[in-house]
Amino acid sequence: QLRLVESGGGLVQPGGSLRLSCAASGFTLDSYAMGWFRQAPGKEREGVSCISSRGGTTKYGDSVKGRFTISRDNAKNTVYLEMNSLKPEDTAIYYCARVPGRVCLTTHWKASEINVWGQGTQVTVSS
Repeated sequence: QLRLVESGGGLVQPGGSLRLSCAASGFTLDSYAMGWFRQAPGKEREGVSCISSRGGTTKYGDSVKGRFTISRDNAKNTVYLEMNSLKPEDTAIYYCARVPGRVCLTTHWKASEINVWGQGTQVTVSS
């Protein structure tokens, strides 16, 4: 069964850190680029980061560059998002996504181009 399961979300103070994990099953992970998206209440789903199928290339949205790091361990069937220096505006549900290809293209920043999603994990940044 094809499945993505996020974990690691929670409540953190501004300036704090969290590491999200995405456990993948039911497909060959190293055949796909993987991404993280987020969605805050009343806002559209936003691309956060993307990593190529073997981890050689990473991309980040402007709002998280320098603060977030995406990585993957294909042997463990897991993708990670390390989030540092968190801000209240980072508050959202974070979704793991399978990208329809091996590389992260501009078109993949659009949520409508993604067909495989995890259920999401809530990240709340508040004092």
